[in-house]
Amino acid sequence: MSPTTDGRPHKLPFVVLVLSAGTFLMGTTEFVIAGLLPEIADDLNVSVSHAGLLITAFAAGMIVGAPAMAIATLRLPRRSTLILALVVFALGHLVAALSSSFALVLVARVVTALATGTFWCVGALVATTAAGPAATSRALGMLLGGLTVANVVGVPLGAWLGQLSGWRGPFWVLAALSAGAAAVIGRYVPADERREAPSVRAEFAALRDVRVWLTLSSMTLLMGGVLATYTYISPLLTERAGLPNGAVPMVLTGYGLGALLGTTVGGRLGDRRPLATLITSAATTTLVLVLLTLLSPSPVAAVVLVMLMGMTGFAATPVLGALALRFSSSAPTLVSGLSGSAPNVGIAIGSWTAGIALTSPLGRAGPPLVGTVAAALTLVPLTALALMRATRSDTSAPQPGTASDQAIGCGTQDVDIG
Repeated sequence: MSPTTDGRPHKLPFVVLVLSAGTFLMGTTEFVIAGLLPEIADDLNVSVSHAGLLITAFAAGMIVGAPAMAIATLRLPRRSTLILALVVFALGHLVAALSSSFALVLVARVVTALATGTFWCVGALVATTAAGPAATSRALGMLLGGLTVANVVGVPLGAWLGQLSGWRGPFWVLAALSAGAAAVIGRYVPADERREAPSVRAEFAALRDVRVWLTLSSMTLLMGGVLATYTYISPLLTERAGLPNGAVPMVLTGYGLGALLGTTVGGRLGDRRPLATLITSAATTTLVLVLLTLLSPSPVAAVVLVMLMGMTGFAATPVLGALALRFSSSAPTLVSGLSGSAPNVGIAIGSWTAGIALTSPLGRAGPPLVGTVAAALTLVPLTALALMRATRSDTSAPQPGTASDQAIGCGTQDVDIG
């Protein structure tokens, strides 16, 4: 989307929608495995807890692989990198679908995670470049919307298909769809137009900006808080709120719809007032999690608060991603990769801590309490960002109207948090 002169937002470029379809496939493969673990364990002759390593391996692959692959593919044309990532993604699913060895399936999951991290960090750059500085958050919101729709639609369909055809069925379908997506990417993603050869040294130099680390830590804390709660939401709904097991999928669908609404609204607001949007999101998420901890014995309150948790928590994600890219200036590839790793670090630590809390005297109220603390701590780096913005001297700040000011999105009206 190009900046407008009349103040009205224009539609995002079609390429952003194409890339969002790719993130839908990535999100589906990351989360669908949870619904297939019993079938995989039986077929590959391992325990369910052992099969759960397939989830851990994918998360580890994303944490390490996203920044590593961002540097490894730095000098490749972005369109070629996206196509290569989808081809590797398809091959990883084919290997898993054909294998009778748990170890080989595990390796395939790691390779698939590497491809996912590569697609995300490069796709985010292509989408935001196509959308323009005035719509960076909206473009990232669209990409994150693909992940959210995967939770609402792709994961339930994949689990249903796995019940009908065995766990290998969804893997075959994902392999075919990703191969088709590679062809579409090749057709609609424009050729790389970077004027200067990318520099690995410049990519690492971008990490010297403390604002990048404040933004990444905000991602880790906020997503860690929300997903720590979400990981153990089923026992909270059934054992604490007293809902029947059959109602849980409907509640989780509401959570997914709330997250989709959050990324959409957050992306739109974040392009105009990023810091205000972020602080509001973190504060309201903290409040929602406090209320969920206290009021979850009420079924109605629990259902409403779970949906609100998705909406308020995910409203910040496109804005944080946009700020990370803007603060990285002209070397955003590594930061984009770290933006893919940071939430997964939060998810890993948050879910582990929530598991400990679940077995403590806190019981079912433990995970949302852990989430509350993490969400509240998000306000620390966000407040630091706001104070840095407020105390920047006129001589060090970009002059209004300059290219740097537009790229960072820190004009007075853009980030006024008053």
